[in-house]
Amino acid sequence: MSRALFSRRSLLGFGLSLGLLAALPAQAETELRIGYQKSSTLISLLKSQGSLEKSLASQGLKVSWHEFASGQPLLEALNVGNIDLSADVADTVPVFAQAAGAQLTYFARETPSPAAQAIIVQDGSTLHSLADLKGKKVAVTKAAGAHYLLIAALAKANLTFSDIQPAYLTPADGRAAFENGKVDAWVIWEPFLSAAQHQLPTRTLADSKGLASYQRYYLTSTRFAKEHPQVLQTVYAELAKAGEWLRTHPVEGANILGPLWGNLDPAIVQQANSRRSYQVRPVLPSGLGEQQKIADAFLAEGLLPKRVNANDVAVWQPEAENAQ
Repeated sequence: MSRALFSRRSLLGFGLSLGLLAALPAQAETELRIGYQKSSTLISLLKSQGSLEKSLASQGLKVSWHEFASGQPLLEALNVGNIDLSADVADTVPVFAQAAGAQLTYFARETPSPAAQAIIVQDGSTLHSLADLKGKKVAVTKAAGAHYLLIAALAKANLTFSDIQPAYLTPADGRAAFENGKVDAWVIWEPFLSAAQHQLPTRTLADSKGLASYQRYYLTSTRFAKEHPQVLQTVYAELAKAGEWLRTHPVEGANILGPLWGNLDPAIVQQANSRRSYQVRPVLPSGLGEQQKIADAFLAEGLLPKRVNANDVAVWQPEAENAQ
């Protein structure tokens, strides 16, 4: 019997029922449906400032926004045609979508941000090294970038996933379990990481530096990429501008994003953003090497049902003058 934690059926489901997906509005020819998460920083900026709507209005398009709890259901919604574009998801998420046979296309990425996720423990914890995780209960979100960080960190300590007790929790549930001492460690990303570090007595066992690049990818359906390249060109250009604006306006950006992230203190938002690159770049087939490492690592741990070829995926390229 396969050890795969994610069966083909569960991968195709991505944790969200088709009934819920069907509740999303049907596509209209004049509507661009964008899926995002609360932590989708650049998309959240575009949404709040209205700049993307203004750019797409000349193409006769309106924008509708659809929030998802995590990257897995977001890409499932994209795969079944209930949204057109996905805001940034962690590098691990497309790997699971590939394993499920999703017909998705990369159209942009954010360059590596290894400081934007980490393994943390309570400040008074007896855990002081990665090796100390053996036998401990560790909270992590399934298929998130943090999931790969945990695998890589365990490997560095000559441990495997079977050496720990994983607790698969959403960021909100992981925070509660960590704060209440129900888990020994928590693997989490920004802005949840900075929020915990500011609001709780924590200590960092390791971040992703030297373990995982932690890139975030923007995706669309392969059909949409073929039929609407000019729309992707516009979205790509606006994302790049938003990233540049945020890097040069950290205070203003924090004041906009704080209320969108549960009224987080601007100081927390600034710290979280300082750990993300927000450099939007094209996705190159030659640059998917880490995606292959991620896929192979999950397969080796029995977390994928089959081998994934990271290069067996469509990649859209922006026009040269807009590609940085």
